[in-house]
Amino acid sequence: MLKNLSSPLLLVIIALMGAGLVQVYSSSYIFATENYGDGLYFFKRQFAFAFISFLTMLVASTLPLKTFEKYGWLFWVVGLLGVGATFIPGLGVRVGGAIRWLNLPGGLRFEPSEFLKLSFGIFFGSILVRKDNWLGRMHWVAISLLIFLPLFLLLKQPDFGSFSIIIFVAIGLLFAFGLKWRYIFSGGLVALPVFYFLVMSQPYRRARVLAFLDPWADPEQKGFQVIQSMLSFYSGGITGVGLGQGQGKLFFLPEAHTDFTAAVLGEELGFIGFCLVLALYAFVVFRGFQIAIRVESRFQKAFAVGLSMTFALSVFINAGVVMGLLPTKGLALPFLSYGGSSLISICFFYGLLLNIERHCIERNEFPLYRRRT
Repeated sequence: MLKNLSSPLLLVIIALMGAGLVQVYSSSYIFATENYGDGLYFFKRQFAFAFISFLTMLVASTLPLKTFEKYGWLFWVVGLLGVGATFIPGLGVRVGGAIRWLNLPGGLRFEPSEFLKLSFGIFFGSILVRKDNWLGRMHWVAISLLIFLPLFLLLKQPDFGSFSIIIFVAIGLLFAFGLKWRYIFSGGLVALPVFYFLVMSQPYRRARVLAFLDPWADPEQKGFQVIQSMLSFYSGGITGVGLGQGQGKLFFLPEAHTDFTAAVLGEELGFIGFCLVLALYAFVVFRGFQIAIRVESRFQKAFAVGLSMTFALSVFINAGVVMGLLPTKGLALPFLSYGGSSLISICFFYGLLLNIERHCIERNEFPLYRRRT
């Protein structure tokens, strides 16, 4: 299906998916043994997720791009409906005080906010190519509703991380497509007190900020996660203690195979291994922006920029949290954290990006891929 199997972007994604399988095995084995009686419980499920995700990426890489340009906004609507469905009794699942998951057959769960935030770029692109037809009529009311309703629902779940990512991606896209600095600055002045209110008005968010500022003020409760995470990085040093030899995952580090898996990685592979993984992430982001610069279609530009920004912010926030540089926030690390919702969603949208990349290569828009004559 993928005609360009030598694509660096594809190879790096495959490398990250492979690293994710190893990471899930290493970080979850003890926890799975103690709680499920099967050390491979999470690994086997993640392997199935990876297989489905890879097939999804292959299919997405062959679909006609014109169809997505015309109907791409429907992905945002699907994400909106999914987030809304989490509030339906019997469908929504409350975990840790938040209702972010949907019950699926077979005991599976899906987190629609992962799909929603990744779909914003394709939604923006679909609106952008129709602005002359849509924004000049009453459609702007529907567009405003489509944008603000899911943001409201994300705050109600609550999922402040996805809410923040979508806001920043929206600002980035507006700037990339002509919004002037003075409007961004003015919007930032308005947004800062709003964000401050949203954070400080909720006791658990306020507690996370205080724990970030001084985690040792409450080392056994509010500051426990970040302290254990930093201890894992400290133990890893430059070269790490060795794959599978980390101690933080032995019930010292909460969510070792999901939100804080990067801390396990830092302990076992050390500073060098952690930086190598970050370099792979950096290439994925770089390649996305490179495609956005090269491609001529405004829709494809918007999609590539939006997806790359969403991916970059997800990595940045997760890495910042586990290193104690940002307040604690439950956000999966793309490709490495356990979970099918994030992996399948990411692979689907990156399949579309690979699709765009292939068309760029066929049109000789990448100098590195000039066809030989």
